[in-house]
Amino acid sequence: MSVPPQAFVNKNKKHFLGIPAPLGYVAGVGRGATGFTTRSDIGPARDANDISDDRHAPPAAKRKKTEEEDDDEDLNDSNYDEFSGYSGSLFSKDPYDKDDAEADAIYESIDKRMDEKRKEYREKRLKEDLERYRQERPKIQQQFSDLKRELKMVSEDEWAAIPEVGDARNRKQRNPRAERFTPLPDSVLSRNLGGESSSTIDPSSGLASMMPGVMTPGMLTPSGDLDLRKIGQARNTLMTVKLSQVSDSVTGQTVVDPKGYLTDLQSMIPTYGGDINDIKKARLLLKSVRETNPNHPPAWIASARLEEVTGKIQSARNLIMKGCEVNPSSEELWLEAARLQPPDTARAVIAHAARNLPHSVRVWVKAADLEQETKAKRRVYRKALEHIPNSVRLWKAAVELENPEDARILLSRAVECCPTSVELWLALARLESYENARKVLNKARENIPTDRQIWVTAAKLEEAHGNTHMVEKIIDRAITSLSANGVEINREHWFKEAMEAEKSGAVHTCQAIIRAVIGTGIETEDQKHTWMEDAEACANDGAYECARAVYGYALSVFPSKKSIWLRAAYLEKQHGTRASLEALLQRAVAHCPKSEVLWLMGAKSKWLAGDVPAARGILSLAFQANPNSEEIWLAAVKLESENKEYDRARRLLAKARASAPTPRVMIKSAKLEWALNNLDVALNLLEEAIKVFSDYAKLYMMKGQIEEQMAKDDDAHNTYSQGLKKCATCVPMWILLSRLEEKLKHVTKARSVLEKARLRNPKNPDLWLESVRLERRAGCAEVAGSLLAKALQDCPTAGRLWADAIFMEARPQRKTKSVDALKKCEHDAHVLLAVSQLFWTERKLNKCREWFNRTVKIDPDLGDAWAFFYKFELLHGNEQQQEDVKTRCKAAEPHHGEHWCKVSKDIVNWCFSTEQILLLVAKNLPVPT
Repeated sequence: MSVPPQAFVNKNKKHFLGIPAPLGYVAGVGRGATGFTTRSDIGPARDANDISDDRHAPPAAKRKKTEEEDDDEDLNDSNYDEFSGYSGSLFSKDPYDKDDAEADAIYESIDKRMDEKRKEYREKRLKEDLERYRQERPKIQQQFSDLKRELKMVSEDEWAAIPEVGDARNRKQRNPRAERFTPLPDSVLSRNLGGESSSTIDPSSGLASMMPGVMTPGMLTPSGDLDLRKIGQARNTLMTVKLSQVSDSVTGQTVVDPKGYLTDLQSMIPTYGGDINDIKKARLLLKSVRETNPNHPPAWIASARLEEVTGKIQSARNLIMKGCEVNPSSEELWLEAARLQPPDTARAVIAHAARNLPHSVRVWVKAADLEQETKAKRRVYRKALEHIPNSVRLWKAAVELENPEDARILLSRAVECCPTSVELWLALARLESYENARKVLNKARENIPTDRQIWVTAAKLEEAHGNTHMVEKIIDRAITSLSANGVEINREHWFKEAMEAEKSGAVHTCQAIIRAVIGTGIETEDQKHTWMEDAEACANDGAYECARAVYGYALSVFPSKKSIWLRAAYLEKQHGTRASLEALLQRAVAHCPKSEVLWLMGAKSKWLAGDVPAARGILSLAFQANPNSEEIWLAAVKLESENKEYDRARRLLAKARASAPTPRVMIKSAKLEWALNNLDVALNLLEEAIKVFSDYAKLYMMKGQIEEQMAKDDDAHNTYSQGLKKCATCVPMWILLSRLEEKLKHVTKARSVLEKARLRNPKNPDLWLESVRLERRAGCAEVAGSLLAKALQDCPTAGRLWADAIFMEARPQRKTKSVDALKKCEHDAHVLLAVSQLFWTERKLNKCREWFNRTVKIDPDLGDAWAFFYKFELLHGNEQQQEDVKTRCKAAEPHHGEHWCKVSKDIVNWCFSTEQILLLVAKNLPVPT
């Protein structure tokens, strides 16, 4: 062992320091110490799947293993996992037999089956995640796609005004110095040759061999001088010759047209965007088909269309003309050839086709279409009719080009040539006079005894000339004749004929058809149900006369059916006149005297017409037919009170209380006195009613409201409390009590009242909404928000809560909240109304109007929607739109809505009409912000 030289320099330093230990050395073994193992000896505490760290790797020499070591299994405990076992296979040394292969196949099939079970869901989930990712992180080109589309609106001036983009490079990079090349003049060459000016090159110099076509003198090179000027002149002459060849067509070269050059280039761009190899394959296949079977026209047509698609129109024309030569009797080939050719050539082609196929209707029609002038078209059609006189299509096309007189003459000839064409007979009948038309239709019936249109046209003809008594006879004869000739009487087809007759104004014909066929093919027990469906279908299609005819026939069969009378009355109310409605109702009450609704409809119709005595007369007759009827009593009271006959109304109510003391009669009595400001009388009436009808909630509410109006708050509180003991499920009474407490400045008590109400009436959105608004009025916005969140959890489909939640949010969050509301309550009128107001705040007027229309269509009984709609039109619409909303509101007669009921149920406005309530509510409504 060599001693380092530093040991001689420094005597105190040990010589073995800095030298690696000998192999197998263990510290302290000479003193009897034993070896021990540390963490550095067994390696770091790492998982098998961790990335290796080179610091703890063994030396490279030790990392090499022999093949025997690779085969040995590592069964160390550090290589064991509880789930997967040892990292290597325990049985890798055993032979792989058929049982192992079978087991592996079974496991593989199980894994495949388990994978397929969730495959569809997994792929769907992956697709949704991918779409969501693309929506959240769109590409840059997608983000700017709308801006790119707007570029088409940029004008040329705006485009020219766009400033140039600045260049951030330095001046040397922006302006690189261009390399300059200066051609060497001939004078320099000549001067260098001989030192003087010369126009020739010495053939002995090496420059002569550099010239094209010039060789140095040698074995076969002739010597002589070369003139450089002549070389330049020859070059210019050669260029001139080439240019003249290009621009001259005589030599066979293509002429360059400077004006149409770019257009020609554009036409050369292929329009087909597919693979060129596919075109070649298709072309080869079609060529094989043509050669195999040249008499197959579709092969020629497909080949021509392939060339057309690829932009080779001339090749397509050549192919199709060749096909026409091979197959001169193919109609399709000639028509395709005419389509591919330009107009002038197409006329010649179609003329050739007509000579080869004189009996082809389509060829003649195509020939007429190619003509520009009407006279030429007529000539073509007449020539065609000479060859094909029995073609209905040609006759119709020829008649359309003629004036009425010539058309009548043509049609006279047409029906002789085509006696089985119904259209030609009917067209001739329309052009003839009344007498001649009857003769024509009679001839038509003789020639075509199985067609119903001829009979219907005859009936219309008679009705048009005032012979309505003949219409019924003609239709009956039609049914008899058609049945005798074996024609099936199809109700649907005849109903369609009736609707068409009504649209053309032939009402009597329409009704006669309905009466003739309505009972065909229907069992007796199905008659009423089927006829009601027929009437509804006719009304939905706008055929109201047909519906009337159906109801009329049904009432003649079932005169005592109240439901049919009601349906007929509603039809007359919506689509008829007042006179027709009253006439129908008179017949209805004669057959159904016990139906109160029919009596009331008749009385209301008379009252709306201003005929109050007639309305009273109808109600008196109704009293006789229905004594002690609550509805008729109340209708009579309403009639008198609306006409300010208050004494008569009082007497009627007194009689009603004596003969038919119902809760509604008592409420109407008290309301009349309340409206006339006789509050004490009203209270006495209500107290009497409460003794008899103690479980009728409206009595308590009305009594409490009257006491509040008289400033008797304690009495009102007692009345509400007493009523809630009897009617604990009456939500409006709970709300009235809470508002009374709030009015008395007892907010805590009001809160407790509503909490008690929610316990008695769980999942009630009105109570939750009142609680939220109570907190808002008390200034507790945070509490109101938390209450609203609880309310939406308790009543997730309550539209009123969602509508309130939208406007409780800050403006940026309202749109998101409205989307959530629409997901939960898509068809709720309150949510739609809130969304309409949201569009109003954003000044999206067209969308706002559209959503208002949607709201009133879904729930026409919601008065708030009509009021907001009318307010919107007052601010942003014209007079016609305002009148339209008002008219629709009057027809709908709404009764519900928070703002609407505040006005309509105010005792001061008890006599207001729907229009007056609408105007007053719209006036007091705030503009949404």
